[in-house]
Amino acid sequence: MARVLIVGAGLTGSLCACLLRREMPDKVKLVVWDKARGSGGRMSTSRNPDNASSLVDLGAQYISASSYYAQSHRSFYEELLAHGVLEPLDAPVEGMLDKAGTINYVTPLGMSSIVKHFLKESGAELFFNRHVTSLFQKGASWEVHRKGGEWEEFDAVVLTMPVPQILQLQGDLGKLLSASQKELLETVSYSSRYALGLFYPPAAHIDVPWAVNYVANNACIRYIAIDDRKRSRESPDCGPSMVVHTSVPFGLQHLEQDKEAVQPLILEELNKLLPGLPQPRSVKCHKWRYSQVLASVPDCPGQMTLHAKPPLVCGGDGFIHSNFDGCVESALRVFDVLKASL
Repeated sequence: MARVLIVGAGLTGSLCACLLRREMPDKVKLVVWDKARGSGGRMSTSRNPDNASSLVDLGAQYISASSYYAQSHRSFYEELLAHGVLEPLDAPVEGMLDKAGTINYVTPLGMSSIVKHFLKESGAELFFNRHVTSLFQKGASWEVHRKGGEWEEFDAVVLTMPVPQILQLQGDLGKLLSASQKELLETVSYSSRYALGLFYPPAAHIDVPWAVNYVANNACIRYIAIDDRKRSRESPDCGPSMVVHTSVPFGLQHLEQDKEAVQPLILEELNKLLPGLPQPRSVKCHKWRYSQVLASVPDCPGQMTLHAKPPLVCGGDGFIHSNFDGCVESALRVFDVLKASL
């Protein structure tokens, strides 16, 4: 039985693990490592420290299915809808560009519930705080080293972290990358931004007519959502929750600053935009150094195979395009490579 390591507990990694379990249950032993403290990747959901029922999505906000992907990825949408992971977005949205034939979905239990669903289906051994630093080929296997821990051997490795983090890996990766592959990977770029999650006390009320607002002509803030309203889960017992995303230029301008220094700037601007906001009980500030893919690997089918035997495969939205369906397509292409190899 092949021991397969998937690095990254985001959407691509979790779905790839799920596909391997369903299609090759007697041929693979699945292990997932993530350097974070929880699963989700850029589908991150944060909980109110005073009430676990109150959530905010700090990364991806909802799923937009084009007519093409609604059909080609229909089985995944139907599965998530059947399990109550997805629901149609019915809340009022201001400033969103409507695209013909697109269906928007929200997640009642937060965006990370999509990843958690596929991880549960995969049955993979899941380990957090596992930061991969280097890989070495040892005959027919990979010796994978991590920060502050023992190395382990695997028969196949899948890398789904952001492309700049793949390029930072030490060991044999530099020798395996061809000059053309390295050049292609170096063209990948990401936007950067900050996200605030604000949790309000049960008696608080946010008096706006929308659930989601795309803010125009503001140098700091680009997006605001009353997050529990967006998910149609308002409850007087929990109190409202809000998420704020900054503009990309603001994120880039303040990228190297500490979050503690940037958070007051965002809150000041938020109170100018929405005067009279109640005082939040708690605030979480997150810096997305790698937010959305601005430029993916050109002419890439969703994966890049760095080594065939033993398999070392890269996947994620950096190898196709930055949204739910890009990650699904990448997971399918990585799975194809592993299935043929293993």
